[in-house]
Amino acid sequence: MNTVKQGTYRWMIYKEGDTWVGVALEFNIVVTGEEARLVELELQEAVIGYLESTKKLKGFRTNQVNSLLNQKTDDEYETKWIKATRTFSSTGNKPVVSPLSDVYKAGIANLANV
Repeated sequence: MNTVKQGTYRWMIYKEGDTWVGVALEFNIVVTGEEARLVELELQEAVIGYLESTKKLKGFRTNQVNSLLNQKTDDEYETKWIKATRTFSSTGNKPVVSPLSDVYKAGIANLANV
């Protein structure tokens, strides 16, 4: 379970038509753009802003704040994640994007490093 101090979140970048889409699955953050690298940077900035905002919430119960960091992922993105990362490397279960998927890049990020 994610908290403001620890946890992980999954992210991926993929192309849909002429548009690149970046998704942070556990936070339901979606960004779009014309270039994959720019979408990746904008997604990173959106996640940082989201996490900073949750850390500033005062007067809320811990479980209310934690629920913001553990949202139910939209089925479309969850399915895309599963299809894209079926193969895992033997070193640390890091996701390896299948070359047969339409996902350009995917990963699992540590909240402590954000």
